Amino acid sequence: MKKIKISVIGSTGYAGKELVKILMNHQNVELVHLVSSSYAGKNIVEIFPEFLNKLDKKLINFNLDVVSQDSNLVFTALPHTVSMDMVPELLKKGVKVVDLSADYRIKDSVVYQEWYKKELNQISKELLLEAVYGLPEIYLDKIKDALLVANPGCYPTSVILGIAPLLKHHFVEPVGIIIDSKSGISGAGRKLSLGLHFAEFNENFKAYKVVRHNHIPEVEQELSYIYFNGDNNKQQEKEIKVSFTPHLLPINRGILSTCYLSLGGSKKEEEVLEIYQKYYHKAPFVRIFNPPNFPEIKYVTGTNYCDIGFAIDKRVGKIKVISVIDNLLKGAAGQAVQNMNIMSGFPETCGLV
Repeated sequence: MKKIKISVIGSTGYAGKELVKILMNHQNVELVHLVSSSYAGKNIVEIFPEFLNKLDKKLINFNLDVVSQDSNLVFTALPHTVSMDMVPELLKKGVKVVDLSADYRIKDSVVYQEWYKKELNQISKELLLEAVYGLPEIYLDKIKDALLVANPGCYPTSVILGIAPLLKHHFVEPVGIIIDSKSGISGAGRKLSLGLHFAEFNENFKAYKVVRHNHIPEVEQELSYIYFNGDNNKQQEKEIKVSFTPHLLPINRGILSTCYLSLGGSKKEEEVLEIYQKYYHKAPFVRIFNPPNFPEIKYVTGTNYCDIGFAIDKRVGKIKVISVIDNLLKGAAGQAVQNMNIMSGFPETCGLV
């Protein structure tokens, strides 16, 4: 099989680094350019010594003509609101893009501008609607034909995969959904911050952005599409609201989300287990735990899996769903490569197992 030429823009962030690690060993990929505005001119080994004798690649500044001419597909792993300055130009040059930021996840431009505080031009508004939300377990067919894929956020990936079957089959009520998520420290990125220093964060555990985290509109958008059978490429008239509280754990990587939902009538464990197994029977990276077993972060660390378990609390009429992912892989780089595989006609698991 002919190799495709790939470039990574933002190759020295945590997600970018994970992309490089996967792509350098991908049998169908030729890694062409590694772009880093912070370290241009240096060899990647100078930044990440673990690549010594494995990868000899000079980091470059972004040059549209060079990157587009040499690449079939580009990953943009940049801070939110930055990708919009270059993605339209890459698409004009005929290059496919998988964007790991939040820039193309939200379909409603008004909602995007409200949460990310960036004014959008007409081209960006149109691309919001054209971009395909890159959750393969739900949008596989759309991803196959996509030119621009918006890679989902880490928290939304864990939440949406965790409860999508329940909402799709109307096993639960679409109101009063509570989500409690805990992430490893790498979810905050590489940018220096006092609160993330070792002495501040070690042996600590805290909630943050308790009522306004930027992943909230993404979660609500996708859950609404699933429950109300909406079109993912249009704005949704009806919408689900969630109460979402994120926390930071003193570990390097991993997310554990616990979702609390009200059951729509009496349900047995066997019924719930069956709809999960049927919903994900073709999903190679989703593993369903039989009750009363629950997934743990260590089960998925360093993998592209999402593990899901659940319990029915009959006393209060609730179902509790626990899902775990590696925030840097299924929550970022691994899922991005999974999307690249689908867009390129490769097996979904190529380079990821």
